Amino acid sequence: MDNTLTTHAAAGLLADKVAFITGAGRGIGAAAARLFAREGARVLLAARTEAQLKTVTEEVRAAGGTADYVVCDLGDPASVRAAVDRAVDLYGRLDVAFNNGAALGPSGPMDQVPEADLDYIYAVNLKGPWLSMVAEVAAIRATAGTGAIVNTSSVGSLMGNPELPTYGAMKRAVNSLTESAAVTYGPEGIRVNAIAPGSTLTEMIRDWEADSPGVIERLNALTPLGRVADPDEIAQAAAWLLSDRASYVTGTVLRVDGGLRA
Repeated sequence: MDNTLTTHAAAGLLADKVAFITGAGRGIGAAAARLFAREGARVLLAARTEAQLKTVTEEVRAAGGTADYVVCDLGDPASVRAAVDRAVDLYGRLDVAFNNGAALGPSGPMDQVPEADLDYIYAVNLKGPWLSMVAEVAAIRATAGTGAIVNTSSVGSLMGNPELPTYGAMKRAVNSLTESAAVTYGPEGIRVNAIAPGSTLTEMIRDWEADSPGVIERLNALTPLGRVADPDEIAQAAAWLLSDRASYVTGTVLRVDGGLRA
C-alpha cells in the first residue's frame, strides 16, 4: 500500500472501523464494500453466492483495501451468527454493520402472491435483518463496545405498494425493527438507522423491469431528479450514517429517493 492510499484511508469517513455487509455480492452491497474500504474500513462481505463475493473482494483488495468474505444464508440463524463471528475472528472486533441483503419477490396483486413466496420474502427481508441485528449487537457489545448499524429499507415501504406488496410489507417492518432497536440500544452507544432507497440501477430492478416492462420509465417519471440512482449513491448515505459524523442520528429512516416521496 502506497503512502497516498495510507493517508486516504487514515482520513476516511470509516477509518479504522471494522464493517460487516450483507448482500455484498452485487448492487448496493457491492458498492458499499468498495466505498467503505476506500473510506478506511476493513470489510467482511456476506451473501449467498460465493463467486460474486470473491469477485468484489478481489476488486477491493486490488484497490488497496482490506476485505474478506463469508458465504451466508440470511434465513439461517447459525449461518448469520457464524458470519458475524467471522468478522470478529478476522479483525478482532465489530464496529459497524450494513444489513443490505434482500430479495425482491414476485410483482403483482397480493392475492396472486403464492404463500411460499411470501414465506421466502419474510425469511430474507425481515427475519434476516432481525437475525443480523441480534448477532451484530452482541458482537459490538463484546468487542468495540459502541457502534452503528444501518438497515436497507425501501421507499416502497413508505406508501401503499400494490405492485410489490410482500416486499413493501417486509421493508415497512424493517423500519419498525430499526426504530425499536435504536430506542433499545441507544443507551449503550449503539446507533441504528435505515435508508430507504428509491429506484436504483441494480440487478434487482433489472429483474423487476424484465417482469414488468416499463417500470423504470414509470418510476423515473415520478422522481423529481428524473433518473434511477447509481448504487454508489445509496452506499454513500449508508457510509455517512455509519460514520462518526452521524453521531447524533439514530432511529431514522433516511429517504435516498431522488425526491420520489417529497
